[in-house]
Amino acid sequence: MQQRFQPFTRLAAIILLVIGCLIVLRPFLAAILFAAAITISSWPLYLRLLARLKQRRTIAALVMSIGLTLLIIVPLTLVTWNIADNASDFYDQVKAGLGSGTLDPPAWLRDIPVVGEAAYTYLGKLLHSREELLNAARNLLEPGRRVLLGGGMVLGSGVAQVSLAVFVSFFLYRDGAAILQALATGMDKLIGQQAVTVADTVSRTVRGVMYGLLGTALAQAVVAAVGFLIAGVPAVALLSVATFLFSLIPVGPPLIWGGATIWLFNHGDTGWAIFMLVWGMFVISGVDNVVKPMLISRGSSLPFILVLLGVMGGVLAFGFVGLFIGPTLLAVGLGLLRNWTANEL
Repeated sequence: MQQRFQPFTRLAAIILLVIGCLIVLRPFLAAILFAAAITISSWPLYLRLLARLKQRRTIAALVMSIGLTLLIIVPLTLVTWNIADNASDFYDQVKAGLGSGTLDPPAWLRDIPVVGEAAYTYLGKLLHSREELLNAARNLLEPGRRVLLGGGMVLGSGVAQVSLAVFVSFFLYRDGAAILQALATGMDKLIGQQAVTVADTVSRTVRGVMYGLLGTALAQAVVAAVGFLIAGVPAVALLSVATFLFSLIPVGPPLIWGGATIWLFNHGDTGWAIFMLVWGMFVISGVDNVVKPMLISRGSSLPFILVLLGVMGGVLAFGFVGLFIGPTLLAVGLGLLRNWTANEL
């Protein structure tokens, strides 16, 4: 009897141990997954660096971690600091302008066909009516301030998660060979001959999705920076980093270059505003349709709906780094499903 129930006892002990480990690691699970995705994506670069450094794993891992810090953490920290620093000032300035009645509607509002004149007149009446201004301030400004501060807090938590992910990635780089060997042995015992195929599908898919997301975001940020410089939009660096971050969200970049277009219209630069609108529609947003398929073609192409669900669900489940983790996990699942169904057929 004791020998008969011994396998079940071992299985129960293993399950409890796994559950316990997951509970302990749960607060850090998002950072660990993000670090794993970064490490898998940049593993070929790490191997080349390791060869140049004569197989000094610790130094190579340290160089890669410093590079990730400069590429990800520093820009994200600057954006977070700017949002947190300017949110309260913006709120106070708008509130003061509303209270003194010195705000006027933008002149370009009159140029909108059909509804422009009526909208300008109504908004002007609203801005110069103290009672209605107080109601607007009460109903709109405070929620707007909370949204801005909430966005800053999300980015702040993102900085913490990304920092932890970079810290974890150092150990994944340094001990990556041993970890890969252990995973290969474990997968071989679990799924047998399909272990190599599954591992290849996972690594190829992760690299494809990460290259597609980050490569496209970087390309759109560079193109947007060029457009902002040409049009004379201020805070080019901040807007470029914001474009990079919003590029990870479907239909995100228009929020940035659209805001720049409105700013130019508001300051009377109609020609540059039209240029910014055309540049954003055909160049910045066009990059997504050209660069992303090229970069992601080596991995598993992910339908738009899964990208959208992956981004939204990833953010809800993991916070800021869910922007990367959500689509990547769905892409891996889709790739494994396609591989399994192809083998069955």
